[in-house]
Amino acid sequence: MDLEVQLKDLAEKLEGKSSLEIKNALEAFETKNNDAIELAVKEVKDALELDMKAIQDHADKLDIKLQEKATQEAKKGDTLRKAITDNFEEIKGVKKGNAIDVKAVGNMTLANLTGDQPRDYNFDVVMFPNQKVNVDDLVGNVSISGGTYTYVRETGSEGAFTTPTEGLAKGQVDYDISMIDVSTDFIAGYSRYSKKMRNNLPFLESFIPRALRRDYAKAENANFYAILAADATASTEIITGQNKVEMLIAEIAGLDGSDYDTNAIAVTPADYWDIMITEKSTGAGYGLPGVVTQDGGVLRINGIPLVKATWIAANKYFVGDWSRISKVTTEGLSLEFSETEGTNFTTNNITARIEAQVALAVEQPAALIFGDFTAT
Repeated sequence: MDLEVQLKDLAEKLEGKSSLEIKNALEAFETKNNDAIELAVKEVKDALELDMKAIQDHADKLDIKLQEKATQEAKKGDTLRKAITDNFEEIKGVKKGNAIDVKAVGNMTLANLTGDQPRDYNFDVVMFPNQKVNVDDLVGNVSISGGTYTYVRETGSEGAFTTPTEGLAKGQVDYDISMIDVSTDFIAGYSRYSKKMRNNLPFLESFIPRALRRDYAKAENANFYAILAADATASTEIITGQNKVEMLIAEIAGLDGSDYDTNAIAVTPADYWDIMITEKSTGAGYGLPGVVTQDGGVLRINGIPLVKATWIAANKYFVGDWSRISKVTTEGLSLEFSETEGTNFTTNNITARIEAQVALAVEQPAALIFGDFTAT
């Protein structure tokens, strides 16, 4: 009888039996069917071994595939890591709405860039410089309400004071005076630019006024220099064989002899620096004479400052008492902007105008000497 059928029959017979009866019945069953049981167990074991071998073989195949895949993934990982390393600066800026195209091959240069690279701007315009000193810095100032300034100049006298002999007339003196008229006039200029240029280049709002003031001062200096050169007293000093320091000292002495107090000397920058390398004596090397000093960057002769005036013609100089010269102003410097001047309203332009109504009065020509370092 089949072992399975016997086990089923035994189970039915054991139902309701005591534990001892069940134990005895099972022992008898095992003794009777020992060979059959061992054979059944062997068959089951063999079957399990076959199943386990099949599972192991399948697992081995899967492991090989997994290893191959892991190797491929590792290679991909190495490639990705290299791409990330090479493109780190660009990748770290990636955020939502800002994509990046990572190139895994080749070195990146600016040739990879589309558009302009970032830059920093300095909107403070690097301008041409102002002149080092203006005529306005040296002279006095007079404001008037009209267009003509009239002053009174003493021009000479006749007669002399005496120690009179008793009973005789004293010395008689008369004085000559002149009414000197100086008419003021405009020195002016303008610049016109578009509103779009102003809006697109906001630094124009500060640059245009600064540039116009600088160029107005240059124009005023040129105008006043022509007046100074025409009205000042021409030098009469004999300068043959003298260096520039000696020439200027001679001019100072001449003014002192006329009771004027020299308070400034104006020379060109070239002559200023030439004076700086004056030799104490021929062949003695550089070393300014004792009467020439430099204090805080200011060169002085006998304590009188020398100023570098770029508006003076080459080799020329002024030595004088500048308190005897006045800038006359009817209308002071004004800077105005207009969007309606001319056709500006329809062409979207802006006009910037700068002007002043002024003149220069050399009130005492004898107080200012105009000389030439190259004169003989």
